Amino acid sequence: MTESTMASGPTRRRLWALVLGVLLLAGGATAYTLRAADRPGAPTAADRPGAPAADEGFTLDGPAGALWFRDTASGRVAREEPSAPGGRLALGPRCERFHAAGGTALCLQLRPGVPARSYVIVLDRRLRELRRMSLPGIPNRARVSASGRVLAWTTFATGDSYATAAFSTRTSVLDLRTGYLIKNIEQIPLTLDGRRHHAPDVNYWGVSFARDDNRFYATVATQGRTHLVEGDLRAWKARALKENVECPSLSPDGTRIAYKKKVSKDTRAPWRLHVLDLATLREHPLAEARSIDDQAAWTGPGTLSYAHEGAVWSVPADGTGAPRRVLAGATSPAVPR
Repeated sequence: MTESTMASGPTRRRLWALVLGVLLLAGGATAYTLRAADRPGAPTAADRPGAPAADEGFTLDGPAGALWFRDTASGRVAREEPSAPGGRLALGPRCERFHAAGGTALCLQLRPGVPARSYVIVLDRRLRELRRMSLPGIPNRARVSASGRVLAWTTFATGDSYATAAFSTRTSVLDLRTGYLIKNIEQIPLTLDGRRHHAPDVNYWGVSFARDDNRFYATVATQGRTHLVEGDLRAWKARALKENVECPSLSPDGTRIAYKKKVSKDTRAPWRLHVLDLATLREHPLAEARSIDDQAAWTGPGTLSYAHEGAVWSVPADGTGAPRRVLAGATSPAVPR
């Protein structure tokens, strides 16, 4: 055995030890990153390349009735500002879906990679990050209760359109008062047609909260039909009220539901916006005759706003008037009351 051969054993062992140490360090760093993404106080969007956080001074405080929205050019949360370039200040965090109320904002970000995952980011009045969670799916719907204390969001687990049967949703509810997270509300006991309903194809989406932070409205789909459901978080139960209701939005006074109703089998244009009177369950169509795939927002006592073809539009809630384009290059309208 030569001298060089004798030296190769220890050398080889030292090299393997070095490689193993590097791998262990890398694995520890990766595990810390994954844990950090789900804990309060994790690095904000500004700490990640290409994901700017809100500029200092850009908050949810602003002129009464001002509209906040997602600016499609930058992907950032913006506020309507007629004197600014383009009529907006786009200085908020980057979001795919956004909603705000009661001094709390909810931002959904799509994470890169396969399978699809999303960041759910809770922000305070100054748009500073309070909590960040990583959940499966593609961002789809976001809602904050009027008090700012309860939040809900929907992601697409599979598929990307409500116009087809090949989709699955995941709808979560977070109570900021207790920190309790319901990862998926599809297990809530459901009463349909007067009987307890059990089915493997149940999907919920489009939550809208009442002012008591307990009662909520949502869409449930099962066995090829959609229904408006009224839910009770404390009692943990839900009951169907009316068929063919999607993406409900409760009016500020709690008496009406705006929603999209399927009026055609054409998957390119299946819906029309309607408003339902909860006391009588009577409905009427809005003056917006185009097919709108959005959860309309009440931006005033008698005004609804929604996204369509890259712009935010508004229309009277009583069925009169005509749709009006409010802002080009915008989605996710909200008026943080």
